[in-house]
Amino acid sequence: MRKKTAKFYFAPIIILSLLFFLYACATVPLTGRKQLDLVPDSQLISMSYQEYSSVIGKAKLSTDQEKVNMVRRVGKRVAVAAEDLLEEKGLGSEIKNYKWEFNLIQDDKVVNAWCMPGGKVAVYTGLLPITQNETGLAVVVGHEVAHAIAKHGGERMSQGLLTQLGGIGLAVALSTQPAATQSIFMQAYGVGTQVGVLLPYSRLHESEADHIGLILMAKAGYDPRAAVPLWERMNQKGGARPPELLSTHPAPASRIRDIESLIPDAMRDYKPR
Repeated sequence: MRKKTAKFYFAPIIILSLLFFLYACATVPLTGRKQLDLVPDSQLISMSYQEYSSVIGKAKLSTDQEKVNMVRRVGKRVAVAAEDLLEEKGLGSEIKNYKWEFNLIQDDKVVNAWCMPGGKVAVYTGLLPITQNETGLAVVVGHEVAHAIAKHGGERMSQGLLTQLGGIGLAVALSTQPAATQSIFMQAYGVGTQVGVLLPYSRLHESEADHIGLILMAKAGYDPRAAVPLWERMNQKGGARPPELLSTHPAPASRIRDIESLIPDAMRDYKPR
């Protein structure tokens, strides 16, 4: 009787767990990978707007208008490409509420860029000597926007809520554990220096972002072949302490080989402007 009772007791739990994870799955555009998705986009975007405003409000923004214009020009072209790609995949509704914003933060010591859900993007001036030009910058911006439309941050946020806060919803987490929830959010989106807290997952995310990012920059009219020398320059910058942008990436040699193998596919979308 005890064995039957135990089976009877655990069966509903197993079924409910399976239903929970099936319900909480989303699909990454282009790659088709299933991902954990516990947080509604509306909640993530709302939190993103708040956190982005806070970061930008505290940061020193660049006053170099030529560089600021370049960041915004690249950003807008990549944003249009992202919208077009999702429309092609029948996922246009997932980006319709994005309010794109591109800012250049004056900090020559930080080699980084990031994109929050809702299209909130920041580039640091320390990145520009490595990108060198508009096309090099498009490699990085395309990569970061790819993270956003692939919902990598939301996936990492879901993993963080599951592993650190027991899988509670975002609204409950914000009301009961606001500091821990904010920390999970900032880490999930690579803001600041403490990124890659979920390293086993982020390597996969980085590879997907490389793939999608190449497609985005090509659709935006930037030559995807520029990605290889860009990442070679980034790796040379590494040394003992790699740039923030490299902290969760695959090993340099294998990564560049993977990018090279993806370039022919991206070139089909490339039309110079």
